[in-house]
Amino acid sequence: MSKKEKLKFSRILIKLSGEALQGKLGYGIDNLTLERIAKEINEVSKLGVQVSIVIGAGNIYRGVSAAAQGMDRTTADYMGMLATAINSLALQHFLEKEGSVIRVMSALELNRVAEPYIQRRAMRHLEKGRIVIFAAGTGNPYFTTDTAASLRALEINAEIILKATKVNGVYNKDPVKYKNAKMFKNLKFMEVLEKELEIMDSTAVSLCKDNKIPICVFNLFQKDNIKKIVLGKNVGTVVS
Repeated sequence: MSKKEKLKFSRILIKLSGEALQGKLGYGIDNLTLERIAKEINEVSKLGVQVSIVIGAGNIYRGVSAAAQGMDRTTADYMGMLATAINSLALQHFLEKEGSVIRVMSALELNRVAEPYIQRRAMRHLEKGRIVIFAAGTGNPYFTTDTAASLRALEINAEIILKATKVNGVYNKDPVKYKNAKMFKNLKFMEVLEKELEIMDSTAVSLCKDNKIPICVFNLFQKDNIKKIVLGKNVGTVVS
């Protein structure tokens, strides 16, 4: 980082959807996509930013969808939590290939492959420059990985949540379907809740609102967007 480049955020939490990892495959894990994501995250970590990550499981298994098809919701959600652990281990592998030091911390007991989540230990890892991946959501059914991201961000005193998406920010309507969709540069938490803009579920947004932690919704597939955000550049939509 040059002397002119100053960090706006020194501790962040990145929320990745499971779908982001599948690339163009439509299902599962695309190694090339994961490799590119890992390179960008590693670069940001090298700037001195303390990085934590929460990953969804939509590329493998979605508890809500399974429950809608008749499966017991609690069982379905636990299956989804295990799928997030698979994604976390995959991202760990690619981050380690880039030279980063990683710790996967799980809300469920998975002692062979991950550390148990302990808030103080997570803080210590971040202070030592390790990237921390939080697996298995909150460890409780009926809570999404969006809510897990908000909760973990608060517990580790993250300065911002970076919500990775496939579009440039938050729009008034679907930008894929409507060419005249208008993107918001800034939004208030109450606007998101009142307009039911589905950037994260309402529990996650309310947690951030009550504890004054901003959310930046950005396009993961535009190069260097994470780096630009931590350096204070104008990227995506900021909800505050």
